[in-house]
Amino acid sequence: MSEASSRVSNAVGTEVTGPVEEVVRLCQELIRIDSTNYGDGSGPGEREAAEYVVAQLREVGLEPTVIESDPGRTSVVVRLEGQDRDRPALCLHGHLDVVPANAADWQVDPLAGELRDGCVWGRGAVDMKDMDAMILACVRDLARTATKPPRDLVVAFFADEEAGGVKGAHYVVDHHPELFDGVTEAVSEVGGYSVTVPTAAGGDTRAYLVQTAEKGILWVRLVARGRAGHGSVPNDENAVVRLAEAITRISDHTWPREYIASVRALLDGLSELTGTGYADDDLDDLLAHLGGAQGFVRGTLQDTANFTMADAGYKHNVIPQTATASLDARFLPGHDDELLATIRELAGEHVEVEVVHHDIALDAPFEGPLVDAMTAALLAEDPDAQVLPYCLSGGTDNKALSRLGITGYGFAPLQLPAELDFAPMFHGIDERVPVSALEFGVRVLRRFIATC
Repeated sequence: MSEASSRVSNAVGTEVTGPVEEVVRLCQELIRIDSTNYGDGSGPGEREAAEYVVAQLREVGLEPTVIESDPGRTSVVVRLEGQDRDRPALCLHGHLDVVPANAADWQVDPLAGELRDGCVWGRGAVDMKDMDAMILACVRDLARTATKPPRDLVVAFFADEEAGGVKGAHYVVDHHPELFDGVTEAVSEVGGYSVTVPTAAGGDTRAYLVQTAEKGILWVRLVARGRAGHGSVPNDENAVVRLAEAITRISDHTWPREYIASVRALLDGLSELTGTGYADDDLDDLLAHLGGAQGFVRGTLQDTANFTMADAGYKHNVIPQTATASLDARFLPGHDDELLATIRELAGEHVEVEVVHHDIALDAPFEGPLVDAMTAALLAEDPDAQVLPYCLSGGTDNKALSRLGITGYGFAPLQLPAELDFAPMFHGIDERVPVSALEFGVRVLRRFIATC
């Protein structure tokens, strides 16, 4: 793709901005659309955000397919014809929903898309309306300039990723698999961003972390049952106590470590780059080089189980009959049955374990033409950098696409300032992305699309 396509003229001679020039606007406008996903069916849904995406695509002559799983739960898919239609197609995808934000905790209105201190602020600036904007900017540029990518490009903007994708990617895969005919590979969020690390030779360099694997999801609800009664009467069948004991047992459990291939490759690569040795039971010095991103890595060293919500009772002087807690468990490839069995055992005889959502773990190789294209695109814009694989402790819509035989990677390229603690802003407060990172990212993504 020619760099000259950054600015072109339309049929009537009016100058049209290219992807680098419009990515910030697109990101801001997407953030200003409330697409909060509370996970319980409430909230505004993704329809307004989807309508915005449709309008941006139609403006450049594309006609996307719109799918609603439920009223307001809207996904958008469009296919761009490639130069070689005999080659397998590539999917670029993002999600339009965001997690809730408590405005009182933020320095800015989380739905304002405010530009401050060289950053775009707001819920979704990191997860993942920044990548949505980069994808949209690149696709608009392809359409405006009548540029065909090397192979068919399927672009999807899904609903409901923040609640497991049941109303989004999973629904689209189940009901409209034909939209992904011929697709063998996919690229989405939570990979390709930089961390600044010291080198063994002295000085610092940027390492870009490309996501090649992700843990599986097991969301469960613990339901403790007991005997209701008056708060003043001793009760040895108290549901709240039974739940608390189960929570303590699960929270105190030590999950055994296992280093899957992508984790080992990251540790070895980081050790070689920094000159910092490590032992399997002593990673602190090595992982400290990753700053805030080390949390994602620490979450991939073993299975994890974190309590996120609890509910019991309805009056101060009434012992309730039931008490519940929500548990977010994540497992390494092949560990799901073992993880669930351990949770059931730790919960105990008086606590039921209900599976709310279960989805697979993924593991893809850090090699091949697609990985080569991602690496080359990054190094073309940042020649002295390093590119390393890693496993994501969370999950993406690549899980749903994998059911169609599509291999997914995380590649939302961002060159980040060393002082920006980026990774903790996923689902955090004061979420923001530097303007320079967005502009870098759209250049890398455009180059990647043109060469993959």
